[in-house]
Amino acid sequence: MSPVTPFGTRLRAAMDSRGPLCVGIDPHAALLASWGLGDDIAGLERFSRTVVEALAESVAVFKPQAAFFERFGSKGVAVLERTVADARAAGTLVVMDAKRGDIGSTMAAYASAFLDPASPLFSDALTVSPYLGYGSLAPAVELARRSGAGLFVLALTSNPEGAEVQRAVREDGRSIGATMLAHLAAENAGAEPMGSFGAVVGATLGDLSSFDLDINGPLLAPGIGAQGATAADLPAVFGSAVANVVPNVSRGVLKHGPDAAALRASAKRFAEEVRQAVAG
Repeated sequence: MSPVTPFGTRLRAAMDSRGPLCVGIDPHAALLASWGLGDDIAGLERFSRTVVEALAESVAVFKPQAAFFERFGSKGVAVLERTVADARAAGTLVVMDAKRGDIGSTMAAYASAFLDPASPLFSDALTVSPYLGYGSLAPAVELARRSGAGLFVLALTSNPEGAEVQRAVREDGRSIGATMLAHLAAENAGAEPMGSFGAVVGATLGDLSSFDLDINGPLLAPGIGAQGATAADLPAVFGSAVANVVPNVSRGVLKHGPDAAALRASAKRFAEEVRQAVAG
């Protein structure tokens, strides 16, 4: 597919061919230590390269958490650049987990950093925060459309603190989270086979039948594995939208490193469990 093929089209193809699993690349200090690596640039580089080399040909999506690279300064960002480039070169889609959100020229600069094909950090999609108002994301939405990239907007997150904002009710009687979902459904209207503007919706949240998750776009679902949710929970949480769910697993897979075969086996197991759950 050409680079301008919309993210939603490319993601649907990757999910259908490789399974819907997204594996986080989260090199926090404790995980580096458990791998026998130092909490330094050498450890960061070894960790990231191992994950990509082990899984890039079998998983649909990688989701590097930018903060774990940025904490090392410019050298850490350089490792992130190489990680993104290596993953995309191997055919794996990259969702940059940076949760950027601002207004005007600042939002445009964040968008340029991650969604401009000329940027060394160019990713297939970016997580963004809409809590300065959904309209504040306009520069990212516009650039994503031009570049064939996508966005994942924080809508119903798995952290308990999120509810005080996301479940708050507007004057029109609709919650903030439901409002974000409605905006995304509008962005994806008419897209086939799936739109490029997705939502982050926690797999640990239980019954979400009061929310319309059928946004014709992907639903990035953290919480599988270490956070307590299982693949079998997905149909009950996501209902009719379950076919568009991209479950994210981080610690559940990464804890098996640095053994490449063990990483692959764990990812394969999670992917198969998700396939079975979605198929019913």
